[in-house]
Amino acid sequence: MDNRPLAERQRPETLQDIIGQEHLVGAGKIISEIIEHKQPTSLILWGPPGSGKTTLARIIARETGAEFVELSAVASGKADVVKVIGLAEQNRRLGMQTILFVDEIHRFNKAQQDAFLPHVEDGTIILVGATTENPSFEVINPLLSRSRVLVLEPLGKDAIVDILKRAAKAEKLNAKKLPAKSIDLLAELSGGDARVALGNLELALQLAGNKSITQQVVETAAQTRVPGYDKKGESHYNVISAFIKSMRGSDANAALYYLARMLQAGEDPKFVARRMVIFASEDIGMAAPAALNLAVSTFLAVERIGMPEAQYNLFHCATVMAKAPKSREVADAMSQALNAARDHPDLPVPLQLRNAPTKLMKDLGYGKGTKWEAGFKHPKGFLPDEIKDLDLF
Repeated sequence: MDNRPLAERQRPETLQDIIGQEHLVGAGKIISEIIEHKQPTSLILWGPPGSGKTTLARIIARETGAEFVELSAVASGKADVVKVIGLAEQNRRLGMQTILFVDEIHRFNKAQQDAFLPHVEDGTIILVGATTENPSFEVINPLLSRSRVLVLEPLGKDAIVDILKRAAKAEKLNAKKLPAKSIDLLAELSGGDARVALGNLELALQLAGNKSITQQVVETAAQTRVPGYDKKGESHYNVISAFIKSMRGSDANAALYYLARMLQAGEDPKFVARRMVIFASEDIGMAAPAALNLAVSTFLAVERIGMPEAQYNLFHCATVMAKAPKSREVADAMSQALNAARDHPDLPVPLQLRNAPTKLMKDLGYGKGTKWEAGFKHPKGFLPDEIKDLDLF
C-alpha cells in the first residue's frame, strides 16, 4: 500500500503527464528542448506554490540522465552544500551530470548563493532553483546571469479540474463518489495550486468515508477559500498590473480592491511596496515629489512591522498614490537621457567642467571660467557640443 500523500502519488513523472505550463513544456518550448537534446542547464523556476516547479526539476533530471539532489534553503546549511558539491565532483569524474535543486532559493543569503557560483561556472553542478519571489530582488545577479529564468503561471481552473479527474481515475473514484460539481468546487477553492486541490480531495475522501463527496464535504475539507487572484485564472502579473494601472488612472477604489486581493492571496507585501516605490517616481514624479518619501517609508514599515499590521501602511500609501497628481516628466526625461547616453557614450567632458587638481590641468583649460556659486551657468554650457541642444524638460 502506498502511504504517500495523494499529491505526491499524483506527481507527474514525464513531461507528457504535465497539465498546464504549455509555454514551457509544449512542443518546441524550452524545457521540451532541454529534454530532447539531453542538455540540462541552470534554471531559476519562478512561480506560485503548486505550479509544478519541483516536478519539472525532477523530470528534467530523470529525462536527461542526471543525478538529482534536492535541498531546501529553509532546512539546509553550508555543510549540506559542501556534501552535495563533493558528490557532484565524484559524478563528474564518472562522466555523470548532477542537478542540484534548491527549493526556496530566495531564502539563501548572498554569501550562501555566492558559494554556488564557482561550481556552476565550471560545470560541477547544474543549479535549478525554485522561488515564489521575484528573482530580480532575491537571487544574486551573478547567479541570474548564469541561469535561465523561467516563469511558471498559476494553474487555471480547467487545468486543476483535469488534475483532479486524473487523480479520481487513479484512485478509482466514480462519478457517484466524486460528482462533477464537487470536482468543480475543489478546483475553485484551490487558488491555482494543484497541491492544495489534491490535499483537499484527500481530506474530503477521509471525511466522506463510504458516502459521496458532496459540496458540503468539500467546503468542510477546505475550511476557508484559498484566495486565488481570480477564479478565471488571472495571474499574479495581471493583478499587479491592474493595481498599478488603477493607481495611474487615479482610481483609488480599484487600486485598494486589487491590493486587498493580492494580500489575501498571500502576495509578499514587500513586492507590493517595491512597486509603489517605483510608481512614486515613474508616474507621480515632479507632480508630488514627496510621494517617493512616503513609498520608501512604507517599504521600511513593511520590513520592520510585518503583517498583518503593515496592511495599514500599504493601504495608506496606495490611497495617496492613487489620489496624487500624476506626471511622466521624470520618466520621459530618463528615457531621453538614456537614449542620448547610448547614442553618444564616449563624448569628452567639456574642459570647463573638468576637475583641475594640478597646474598643468589648469593651464590646459580644465575648469576654466567655472565659479563656485549656486545657480552659476557657464557661458559654454554643461553639455558636449555634439548634444548641446539636448532638452529633457
